[in-house]
Amino acid sequence: MTQRRLPRPSELKEILRPKPIVLNPTDRRLAGAHTIADLRMIARKRTPRAAFDYTDGAAELEDSLRRARQAYRRVEFQPNVLRGVSDVDTSREILGKRSALPFAFAPTGFTRMMQTEGERAVARVAQRNNMPMALSTMGTTSIEDLAAAAPDARKWFQLYVWRDHGAGEDLMNRAWESGYDTLLLTVDTPVAGQRLRDVRNGLTIPPAITLKTFVDGAMHPAWWFNMLTTEPLNFASLNRFGGTVAELLDKLFDPTLNFDDLDWVRKTWPGKLVIKGVQNVDDAREVVKHGADAVLLSNHGGRQLDRAPTPIELLPATLDAVQGSAEVWVDTGILSGGDIVAALARGANAVLIGRAFLYGLMAGGERGVQRCVDILRTEMIRTMQLLGVRRVDDLRPTHATLR
Repeated sequence: MTQRRLPRPSELKEILRPKPIVLNPTDRRLAGAHTIADLRMIARKRTPRAAFDYTDGAAELEDSLRRARQAYRRVEFQPNVLRGVSDVDTSREILGKRSALPFAFAPTGFTRMMQTEGERAVARVAQRNNMPMALSTMGTTSIEDLAAAAPDARKWFQLYVWRDHGAGEDLMNRAWESGYDTLLLTVDTPVAGQRLRDVRNGLTIPPAITLKTFVDGAMHPAWWFNMLTTEPLNFASLNRFGGTVAELLDKLFDPTLNFDDLDWVRKTWPGKLVIKGVQNVDDAREVVKHGADAVLLSNHGGRQLDRAPTPIELLPATLDAVQGSAEVWVDTGILSGGDIVAALARGANAVLIGRAFLYGLMAGGERGVQRCVDILRTEMIRTMQLLGVRRVDDLRPTHATLR
């Protein structure tokens, strides 16, 4: 028979450890986020459906995005033991400059629609963590304003070649004069992909107040209050435009884009040039011949062509084709530090993340973006330690295979 007794006060003191009270609601929300999936759940609760779905969704049946994420689930790590991993170096040289982390913030459009701090918050986090960030042509903060917000950050600019080359040349000149050292030329957008969530939500820029959005807004008053009481939401690099996202993209994107346009960009832009949106080996080889310093294997986060190639699966053949004449980067489907380690182990020189930091932005503004970086860094370090690898540069394909 079990004998029972009353616990001593000293024993209760050891086990009764209430969590400290966190008064700030943003800090309280973010303290409960331990993964990017946690940030996504918070973001979904705090953001109107149309804005959240713009970030979260992809084209048509969303198979491209789903397959990219499934590919990272197929990764099998092959650890080494007894390697001594008390100190881990996460830094990497990206296009000639050392970054404290081997990933960068991808260019994202309409960023202030997700949360009013927008690109400025992202740039400040990039500066604080000594990592690059890219500003989109479709950004909601101007080239100059972003440079002023984070003067010491490593800044890249993403360009769509418009039908009007003069406008593109003006943007490149402004970016170079403002201290942006790398241009990401996006080449997978001859027309806009069919993003059905946006169509069904009737997403417009700026957001229109309809009966549907009014009801949704009543459930997200903080988002609407911030949008209506801060600077107007518009495209900093474009003339004012009213209409759906698809109408805007089809007006701007140039279906006649070809290698002559790439040659023009290479001649016009004095800095490093990355071609974003390469999806086969032959194109990778060709853009390097035309002067690319890096090839970004990307299916645009699954937002353009559905059932497109999966970047991490395309990586080995591309590395063989390029033969070290240019760096090879990947994006799409990356939601953890383990995913980043896997991409680097399989040969990527760098990784770009988009949705992950946007979930953080929606969850908590600048602090949410920082929380995203902290989560990914922590997961990266733990994964590398368990793999028996002390430096990012020591990761090899033998460390991560695809089942």
